[in-house]
Amino acid sequence: MKNSVVIIGSGLAGYAVARELRKLNTEFDVIMLSADHGGFYSKPMLSNALSSGKTPESIVNGDATQMASQLKISIRPHCRVSAIDQAARAVTLADGEKIPYSQLVLALGADQVHLPLSGDGVANILTINDLDDYKKFRIALTGKKRISIIGAGLIGCEFANDLATAGYHVDVIDISAQPLGRLLPSAGGAFIRQRLEAAGVVFHLNATTQSIDQAQERLRLTFADGSAIESDIVLSAVGLRARTKLAASAGIPVNRGIVVNRLLQTQFDDIYALGDCAEVAGKVLPFVMPITHAARALAATLAGNPTEVRYPAMPVIVKTPACPAVVSPPDFTIKGEWHVEADQNGVKALYKDDTGRLLGYALLGAATQEKNSLTPHLPPVLE
Repeated sequence: MKNSVVIIGSGLAGYAVARELRKLNTEFDVIMLSADHGGFYSKPMLSNALSSGKTPESIVNGDATQMASQLKISIRPHCRVSAIDQAARAVTLADGEKIPYSQLVLALGADQVHLPLSGDGVANILTINDLDDYKKFRIALTGKKRISIIGAGLIGCEFANDLATAGYHVDVIDISAQPLGRLLPSAGGAFIRQRLEAAGVVFHLNATTQSIDQAQERLRLTFADGSAIESDIVLSAVGLRARTKLAASAGIPVNRGIVVNRLLQTQFDDIYALGDCAEVAGKVLPFVMPITHAARALAATLAGNPTEVRYPAMPVIVKTPACPAVVSPPDFTIKGEWHVEADQNGVKALYKDDTGRLLGYALLGAATQEKNSLTPHLPPVLE
């Protein structure tokens, strides 16, 4: 059998591997299996498409046919994999078809976390995890004005900024005391909150959503303290959970993600994983830059040159135009503390260990201008 690489998943990770592999090898058969339409688009663009005037259709860079031609690979859209037979080196599709592989790449992505809420309106909660979800959301927005977002993390804040800029009334609810609670020290959280509030976002912090009920044409969100608000649409953005079920059912070890070594290799030497579904050296990094570095390393390995992935410092740009922000999250398992300088124009927060070594930073407002000078002093995420 000719060397065939089967990639399950057509998100950024799947396409990045295919593209990098084609730079190194034009002979392998590459088959991409996609549960959706299989087109290529930038998922991060979804959270600022509305205010920038982009339609869901305009976000797509190429459909499955165009991408297959461009990369000289085979793409199977609307194709679900039901099982991996490691012994037979084949995957089984939902319709029973078996597709053999020489090397298998799991680029499965992650699912939105669903909160255990009560109420007869729970079924109407929307999540946005892909372009199809986003199309449904844009249709749902027609004629609506009040949007509630559960979750004040990265995605919640980005969508809040986008919707407020587009003229919607936006409520953001979170159990934390501040927005971006996992990424920013308190001064940074206070600053981005102030800037987003100035843009029209209303925050409900230290608030636990308990139930969502239908209230005629609206949805009523009731909090643990008994207070409530009403909205036309409720969008949940409380986090992601790696898709591990397919791997686990095939006997592949999983933890917070599919467990892989520095070669992005599972316990089976011909099965690999990367992207939001993978746990590399104990780290699950659902951001663009880690995927880019992983794809390059994995492509080299698939082409016959085993290459361990290395992650340099990879700052994350938060797409909140009302409050420009860039964060390089520190490894909080290393003892350190935040050193914060704040004024009305911005916040510069540096996370340093007890020797003064820079381990991470959070830059907001005018302080984002220091990104390029600070980043070279950061340690790599994975050497």
